[in-house]
Amino acid sequence: MKKDLLTFNDLTRDDVHHFLARAAALKAERRAGVFHYPLRGKSLGMIFNKHSTRTRISFEVGMNEMGGHSLFLTGDQLQLKRGESLQDSARVLSRYLHGLLIRTYDHDEVVELARWADIPVINGLTDLSHPVQVLSDLFTIQEKLSRLDGVKVAYVGDGNNVTYSWILAASLMGMHLSVATPPGCRPLMPETRAGDGVVEIMDDPLAAVKDADVIYTDVWVSMGQEESEEKIRCLKPYQINQQLVEATGREPLVMHCLPAHRELEITSEVMDGKHSVVFDQAENRLHVQKAILETLLSR
Repeated sequence: MKKDLLTFNDLTRDDVHHFLARAAALKAERRAGVFHYPLRGKSLGMIFNKHSTRTRISFEVGMNEMGGHSLFLTGDQLQLKRGESLQDSARVLSRYLHGLLIRTYDHDEVVELARWADIPVINGLTDLSHPVQVLSDLFTIQEKLSRLDGVKVAYVGDGNNVTYSWILAASLMGMHLSVATPPGCRPLMPETRAGDGVVEIMDDPLAAVKDADVIYTDVWVSMGQEESEEKIRCLKPYQINQQLVEATGREPLVMHCLPAHRELEITSEVMDGKHSVVFDQAENRLHVQKAILETLLSR
């Protein structure tokens, strides 16, 4: 039976631990020059309606390193732009491919694609959710801190699709998530979420980061959103800078899912400083994506 990955609500805690364990093994093997090819003969269709660096490259390289093949597709290249239904497209693509990755705006589009596809569908990002990013973030935190349960993450900035996925992930994995945003930038709260993690939403970034093991941020204006001087003005007190790092009272990890607008949501001093794991976090997209592909496409 096929399994989709659309949001964290598609995962159990055991699923997450499986992905993280496989990512660790695949990372160690790659560094040792050891490769295996469980996806030989398998093809992944990748539909991109939004620009991408890490998601596209990590999935393409991941498929290649495991013996599979990927096809990069845009909306302009498919008949969807000429009126073919998602239902018909999903049924046709299911006859050619072994899996689908889609990165688009409307989350309902991904849900509809998964509804009609007979092959696994992976959400590479929508305006609602970004599960493959946050799975990789969990891997990075576990790698650095050797645990997830009880870890406190302070998410500071705009409440967006990454925040939404963090709310679900922290709840599922028994973590403590403090989200600090101005009132006009609150994240959408999931209707349902599993697990015993703690999630709190607040205005004060200094209160959010107190005793945090991890400080996390993202761009203030996401793809497809109109840049607003008013929004940026409201978010200026939520910048990740040295003062905010010191306010944790700890030696926290600093994370950013990239791309970063330096000196806006994060200063270069912090992003390039001793607490930053931003580029380890980016590298880990590859290893986690390989674990996802291996698991879902080998079924």
